[in-house]
Order: sequence, then structure tokens, then C-alpha cells
Amino acid sequence: MATNLRFQVVEEAFKKRPLEVEAPKERPSEFFGKYVFTREKMFKYLPKDVYLKLVDVMDNGARLDRSIADAAAAGMKQWAQDMGATHYTHWFQPLTEGTAEKHEAFVEFDGKGGMMENFSGKLLVQQEPDASSFPSGGIRNTFEARGYSAWDPTSPVFIIDDTLCIPTIFIAYTGEALDYKAPLLRSLHAVGKAATEVCSLFYDNVTKVSVNLGWEQEYFLVDEGLYSARPDLMLTGRTLMGHESAKNQQMDDHYFGTIPDRVQAFMKDLEVQALELSIPVKTRHNEVAPNQFELAPIFEECNLAVDHNMLLMSLMKRVARKHGFRVLLHEKPFDGINGSGKHCNWSLTADNGVLLHAPGKNSGENLRFASFIVETLMAVYKHNGLLKASIMSATNAHRLGGNEAPPSIISSFLGKYVSELLDHIEDGKDFQSSQSASSAEAGKQKPYKGEIDIPQIPDLIMDNTDRNRTSPFAFTGNRFEFRAPGSSVNCASAMIALNTAMAEALTSFKKRVDQRITEYSAYPEYAEGTGHTAKYHAIIDVLRDDIKASKPVRFDGNGYSEEWVIEAERRGLDVCKSCPVIIEHYLDEDTVKMFEDMKVMNRKELQARNEVKWEMYVKTVQIEARVLGDLAMNHIIPVSTHYQSQLIKNVQGMKNVFSDEKSNRLSARNMKLIEEIAERTERIEYLVEELTDARRVANRIQDIHQRAIAYHDTVCPQMEKIRQEADHLEMIVEDGLWTLPKYRELLFIR
Repeated sequence: MATNLRFQVVEEAFKKRPLEVEAPKERPSEFFGKYVFTREKMFKYLPKDVYLKLVDVMDNGARLDRSIADAAAAGMKQWAQDMGATHYTHWFQPLTEGTAEKHEAFVEFDGKGGMMENFSGKLLVQQEPDASSFPSGGIRNTFEARGYSAWDPTSPVFIIDDTLCIPTIFIAYTGEALDYKAPLLRSLHAVGKAATEVCSLFYDNVTKVSVNLGWEQEYFLVDEGLYSARPDLMLTGRTLMGHESAKNQQMDDHYFGTIPDRVQAFMKDLEVQALELSIPVKTRHNEVAPNQFELAPIFEECNLAVDHNMLLMSLMKRVARKHGFRVLLHEKPFDGINGSGKHCNWSLTADNGVLLHAPGKNSGENLRFASFIVETLMAVYKHNGLLKASIMSATNAHRLGGNEAPPSIISSFLGKYVSELLDHIEDGKDFQSSQSASSAEAGKQKPYKGEIDIPQIPDLIMDNTDRNRTSPFAFTGNRFEFRAPGSSVNCASAMIALNTAMAEALTSFKKRVDQRITEYSAYPEYAEGTGHTAKYHAIIDVLRDDIKASKPVRFDGNGYSEEWVIEAERRGLDVCKSCPVIIEHYLDEDTVKMFEDMKVMNRKELQARNEVKWEMYVKTVQIEARVLGDLAMNHIIPVSTHYQSQLIKNVQGMKNVFSDEKSNRLSARNMKLIEEIAERTERIEYLVEELTDARRVANRIQDIHQRAIAYHDTVCPQMEKIRQEADHLEMIVEDGLWTLPKYRELLFIR
């Protein structure tokens, strides 16, 4: 019966046709932001003075005046009700890697025995979720439940179904951040302030610097019926066993291939709903692995980009089910093929329109370019371990280092031209001449001529740097691409670490430059009008120091090679592969000092986050181990022994029909299979017992950090051993008896 059920599910999956999606009659620009309280709607629904004060908060970081809260709430409620909303919720991002919301109706008693619609400024600005029910790392005990969510006016409110969603931060009663948004906002303020001060060395008109983020969301789709037939996918998000398909991605035929009809219908539906929520989705394509895809938006301000990514992941899951799919956001749902990441394209932009990581057209612009590139390298070098910890999880650990995912060693690729520029400065050559040979070349796009001898093809335009797919933190022309974050996580974690490290590096840079300007101003040859001012030499000398200091983190070669691991360790980079140990970097003294100096997080908040990360690691592996043990004992062994019994009957029947000599010869293959099944099922049973014992021993360890290490060192290896045995059995047991959908079925159903 189980066998027929599996075949039935596969057959039904093959028969499914694309769901008809009615295309909007308007252009995307006409329905973009339909369910978002945009500035246009703010202007319409809010009093003019309230509108202007909110715009000042959003654009200039002015403090929110609570006196306007009632008017703002009234305008929001009116708009929401005009759109059919009946409820509201504070939408926040706890440390669960997801989002949280509690819906309340727009109703109150009217004092006359009836109800009335109401939404006050107090309800808009602040709510009180149960802080003890979310991960807090010990900041909140079970009996200490009070916590607050507070409105973030820099991120527009929006409507999902019948509910007005209000983006908020989430803090404990004692003031510590219990979410990702609060420290993200602090880190954005810190790096913006530091970058603005550095810009004063190059420009007179910069008053604000913003952080830009463009994420690339990779994901898998599987048929919902097949998903439901795999308990491991349902409970852990990945296949804990499964032999790879004879054909997977080795032909490179899926990447950028024609999008299957069912997937295209899903993508169309998803894009329309995303655009209606102001998520500026732009790019969609097949990824490298079968049934793997990617979606990417236009760049946005970092805080809004993070909110939109969290909203999109929730939207993807809902839309996928409507189309008979399940979205897999796990970093490595299938062994042996590409995992999924969330590449974070990060850059800084000044309010004079200058991209601070982009080369310029003159020596002054390129000196600014070199300064921001070098200080980014300093941030990555000094806090190499922290950046690695910011993207590390039990799920992402499976992805890093294989099948086009970057290695778990954080290094930076710059490309030929930028590397040459920095080498010239380090060697002591005059910047004015060295930049013309290197950075000036990087700053302009050159026609690629002479190699494409086809008259009908126009000249190609080359970028100023190549791409290195093995680099976790690569410069790509006017930004850095942080490729290590995993597909399922809140990318705010990586952005908080990167922004804060950059803020510290820029603060140090400005301080040292100012000190040298004071020193060099005493020399007549550095006076204004001499060509090389004290400021110019101060910047160059500090850059030279930082280029030398950060050089270990620069690597343009093959990040997958064993030689690089040895070289990276020699350079002092973090090469550890143990997730619980890597997370320790959050509590390095220089990390704590950085976060406290930049006023992003204090020691208590960092300690709490580590507790949460270790606890999440333990629970993730614990669930996987229990599911794997169940599958092994209740699926793999019974199916294998049932097939073994059939083989034994066949051998016995041979003896009744043929002579002993002939029956032995004809039964040799079956006897070999009988013996192999017996040995492998015996090993699985033994390994499951060892796995259970390892969990029990680890669970008795009181310290969560040491418990996480024990799970990594003792439980995970046992799981891998069980998988190897099960995957071998999958290949020898009759296909008609195997109960779990196989890789060839999961990955090639459209």
C-alpha cells in the first residue's frame, strides 16, 4: 500500500498543470505599492503638518514626536478600512529567523452597549507582546513576560489580507533588543554617521550617508504531494537521506534555462503580490540545481530591504501552496547539488548622489574610492571571525564550501585593477600617477574589441572587475557582494555585523587622518597651493598603513582549494568549521568593544544572542536526529528487510527447482544482496542506538555552549554514518518497495 501511495503521488505530480493566473490589467508601475501606506497616501490621509513631521523622521532621522501619533493612527486606520482591513498588528522580527504578529481588531466598546472602530496613537506607537515566549537568551525569564514592540516609522505600514501590519522593533522591559531590527537601525546610524564624517575629507556637501542592500533570494520548489510524503522535508526542511539522482546538475542545463510552466505561473503570481507590497522584484531565473530558482529586487535602503526580504519569504510560502508547491528555503535541502544562499549586495551612498564604493573620474574621486575600499577591507580583516559568526547556523553549515557556495573562510576578492591600485599605494608610489594607471582604468568602461569577429554583434562593455564565485566577500564594481549568508535567515544578522565593523573602521580612519593632518600642517611643503596638502598626505599615509594591515584578507584565487585553507590559517584568518565554536566570536573582547563603542549592542545583548544561537543549533540538530532515527527504524529497515525476505524466498525456490550446484550459481547475486542488507540494517540499528545515546549524553550538559559543541562533535557524525548506510540500501532495494520519494522524483517534477 505504501508503495502504491508513493507511485500515486508521483503520478499526480506529473499530471499537474499550471494554475491559471489572471494578469493585472495595469502596468506594474500602476499597482506598485497598492497595499502600502506610501507617501502619496500619507499626503492624502494625514494632516499636512503630521505628514511633514513624518517625512522629516523618515528622511532626516528626526525624533518621532508622539504628539502626532493620534493623527497618524487615524489616517492609517481610515486608509486601511478603505482597503477592507479590519485588524492591525505590530509586525516584528524576533530571534527566531522569522516574523511575529498578533492581530487586534479595530473595535472598542462605545459605552452604550455597542462597538465602535478605534485605533489610537498609543496603539500605533507601542504594544506589549509576551517577551518570555520568544528567544531571549536569558534576558527574560518565564515569569518576566513584559516586552515592548515600538513603531518604526522609517518602514511603511502595509496590508496583508485584512490586517494592517506595522513594522516595529522589539525590546525587553529592561531595554535590551530582542530582535534584529533594533540593532540593525543602530548599526545603520553608526555607519552613516562615520561615513559622513569621512566624506567631509572629500566633499563639502555631504550631510548623510545611506546603506544600500540588494539581496538575491535562492530557493527550491518541490511538489506539495511529494513534500508531504517526506517526513524529513516536512519537519526539518531538508532530506536527511536520499541517494543522488543519476542526472542532477552536472549537465549545466537548468541554469538560466526555460522556466517550467507551473513555476512560471507561481512566479507571476508571486511578483504581482510582491509589487503590490512595494517589494521591487526585478529578476527571476532558474538556478544551477534542478528545481532551484532565484528572485532578486532593485536595490533599496538597507532597513527597508531587510523588511521586504522577510515579507517576501512569508509571501513565497503562501503563494507556493496555492500553486501546489512547497518552497524550500533551507540552505541545503538536497545532498550533492547546489545549496541556496541569500547574496547580500552592500554599498554606501552619499546624499550628493555619489556611490562611495564606485571609482571616480579624477584623482580626488579615486582617493575617496580607495579610502572606502580599504576601510571595508579593514572591517572584514579585523572582524573576520565575527562576520563568519554572523552567517553561521546549523543549516548554513551544510552549504558553505561546496557546489558553488563560498567557503567558510571570509576573504575578499578585489579584481585586477583595484588590487593594482592598492599595491601601488602600499609600495609608496605617488597616488596621482598610480591611480591613473590602475583606478582610472577601473573607473571607466572600455569597449571589448578585437575578439568577437562578428559584424552584427555590437561592442561589449567590460566591467571594471571580474567575478570570483568562490569569494565570500567580493568587490563587484561599485559594491561588495557578501555571498555567505544563507537563504533561510534574516540577512539583518550579517548587515548588523558588517555595518558596525565598517563604522568602527571609518571612525578609526577619520581619527588617524585628523591626527596626521594636525602633524603635517606644520610642514611648509604641505601647505595649500603646493599641490600635495597635509590632508592629502595624511590620507595616503593612513591608507598605506591599512592596506598593509588588511592584506591577509585579500584573496583573488580559488577559495575551494586545500592550499587556500592552509594559506588562510597562516594569514591568521578563521578556518574553523565548528558552528558552535565559530559563534563564540560574538563574545571576543574586540567584538564586544566594537559593538559597545558604536552603540549598537552591549555585552548583555551579545551574550543573550549567543545563548539563542547555541540553543537554536542544538534544537535544529536534535530534531533532525530524532527524525532520522524514526525514518531509519520505521521506513528504511522494514522496507529493506521486506525485500530481503523476498530474496530469501527466491533463493529457497531455486533450490526446489534446480540442482544444488545450479541453484547456488543462479542465487549468488541474491545471496550477496541478502548478506549486504543484513549487514547494513544491522549497522543502522546499531548506529541509531549510538545516536540516541549521544543525544542523551549531550542533553545532560547544562551549559548550552558546551551542549552545542557536543551535538556538533558527537551527534552530527552519527547522522552522517546512518545516511551513508540508508543511501546504499536505497540503491539495492527494489524500487517498487521504497516508500520515500527519491531525488529523481523530488527534483524533476515540474
